[in-house]
Amino acid sequence: MADRYQKFTKTPIGRFVVPKLGLPNPPTLRRYQPGQPPLDGPALLGAAPNGRLEKPLRTQLDAAGIEVLTAPVDDQRYGALVFDASGITDPADLRELHRFFSPVIRKVGASGRVVVLGTPPEHVEGRERIAQRALEGFTRSVGKELKRGATSQLVYVARGAEEATESTMRFLLSAKSAFVDGQVIRIGTHGKTSSAPESWDRPLAGRIALVTGASRGIGAAIARVLARDGAHVVALDIPAQGADLAKVTNDVGGSALQLDITAPDAPDRLAGYLTERHGGVDVVVHNAGITRDKTLANLTESAWSAVLTVNLVAQLAVNDKLLADKVLRDNGRIVGVSSIAGIAGNVGQTNYATSKAGVIGMVNDGAPTLAERGGTINAVAPGFIETKMTAAVPLFIREAGRRMSSLTQGGLPVDVAETIAWYANPASAAVNGNVVRVCGQALIGA
Repeated sequence: MADRYQKFTKTPIGRFVVPKLGLPNPPTLRRYQPGQPPLDGPALLGAAPNGRLEKPLRTQLDAAGIEVLTAPVDDQRYGALVFDASGITDPADLRELHRFFSPVIRKVGASGRVVVLGTPPEHVEGRERIAQRALEGFTRSVGKELKRGATSQLVYVARGAEEATESTMRFLLSAKSAFVDGQVIRIGTHGKTSSAPESWDRPLAGRIALVTGASRGIGAAIARVLARDGAHVVALDIPAQGADLAKVTNDVGGSALQLDITAPDAPDRLAGYLTERHGGVDVVVHNAGITRDKTLANLTESAWSAVLTVNLVAQLAVNDKLLADKVLRDNGRIVGVSSIAGIAGNVGQTNYATSKAGVIGMVNDGAPTLAERGGTINAVAPGFIETKMTAAVPLFIREAGRRMSSLTQGGLPVDVAETIAWYANPASAAVNGNVVRVCGQALIGA
């Protein structure tokens, strides 16, 4: 559904009225288009003394075709500010953040990027742990201060994983991360030696990707983006969505599978199909989900069970089967679709929020198992995304959902899809056990 208020702000009357009244002024976000430069301007790279990430970052940014500056330039607008904070080992050292960012933060361009990299606090002790944890407050606050669609992220990089940050940096600095803001990402030593894809434009070439709930909305966008990145997409949905499913698969040159994933024999049928038709699967995206919204006092047991079954229980059954029968290939990817409701809760959605928090639990529990097989499991947690479902939300609630974020607008299905494609990238093998909110840094939730 179109955001009519955002369109109004771009009209001559809107450009006059909105600043006069102090109303939200949603920026036009720079989203990915084939052939566009990775950044709209150079990246300024800085580091605290004794940082361990500056050198590999410079190499990776050069490889991505990004112009890198290591000292401020007068009258220069920056596409990104990147700072290696891994050398900060004491709270007193946090002044290095102010010294680097304060003189240049106003020079971040429209849809610019701020990325701070540090060491996971849980991997260090004492004052270093305190100082590294403090980085979260800094990057989240910067995200709320930035204007014109610029975003801020924190990437914790385990010692030994310095060379494993390239796919994450390419994603965060690019227009593909347009609606990801104020997030904390962890890169571990698992998969640290993963090689770059033959083509960064088609990193999934030769891979099979299963997308459930793929007939429309976010699921259809996921199918299209994974196909764009080279995957053969197996698009799955219930038989009632067969016509829409066929259209999506025709658009992406994939395969359609009509199946109710809650059926008792669904895991066996799915495993058999993937094995017989494709010899296995490389990427599994659990996008299928439903809502049955009622306050708890008015919620029937059948409505409770339906949501938990589709959104969580069926996914666990599919995972168990694909892993037990080794249908999911080694180095495979599982991606869950949680929700900001699973983090912050929501009135009238106890069943939905419970199921989506369970998806986060699925990621937490599954990460060690997938790591043993060279694979990963991660999740996205969308906020307000412009879909048919959110279009049905009452007007004032819908407007609040759009405006209550640092980017003051709803996201698009493609924003969720781009984040999932980053997880699916073979170069993201060190990204495991993460839950990234695709919410424009919503002002609710953790």
